[in-house]
Amino acid sequence: MTVRRSDATRAAILQAARIRFAEDGYQRATIRAIAADAAIDPSMVMRYYGSKERLFAAAVDIDLRMPDVSAIPPERIGPELVRHWVRRWEEDPTGDVLLTLLRSATTDETVAERVRGVFAEQIVPIVRRLCGGDEAEAQQRAGLLATQMLGLAICRHILRIPPVAHMPAETVVERIGATVQQYLTGAP
Repeated sequence: MTVRRSDATRAAILQAARIRFAEDGYQRATIRAIAADAAIDPSMVMRYYGSKERLFAAAVDIDLRMPDVSAIPPERIGPELVRHWVRRWEEDPTGDVLLTLLRSATTDETVAERVRGVFAEQIVPIVRRLCGGDEAEAQQRAGLLATQMLGLAICRHILRIPPVAHMPAETVVERIGATVQQYLTGAP
């Protein structure tokens, strides 16, 4: 089966956009630069995506593929979630998209809003199930989970702070996992 030219063009645009957004950030990346990187006319980018905002949303469309917490023993939820995140950043090619978002989110409100959206859509529902549906409690606990996971990503992969950057993954899982466990299942 052959790939339609429009599918190939769309894929080339997304790949170029991911790289350009990672290198330049959202504000400095331009449609013209992305089109040049994809070796197409800028009008094609607009034809497929309509705006820089929609292109960005497509380029950083992230499925965190969170594990089913109902299949995890309650006392291991924290470490298993940390293990999931560490694998995403270190073994999964889409981990770069997450890091791209983090790099840009600190200086760009559009990107920060996207990060908030990803957490609201994919993390809060998991934590809500753990809290028995208590929305306020779920929001607080999910926020605390975010502080650990995003802070870990920034320190380990963006700032590369020693010794965190060089710590064995399993050590990270156990040490950060204990804190995440407390945030998720400990007394409020």
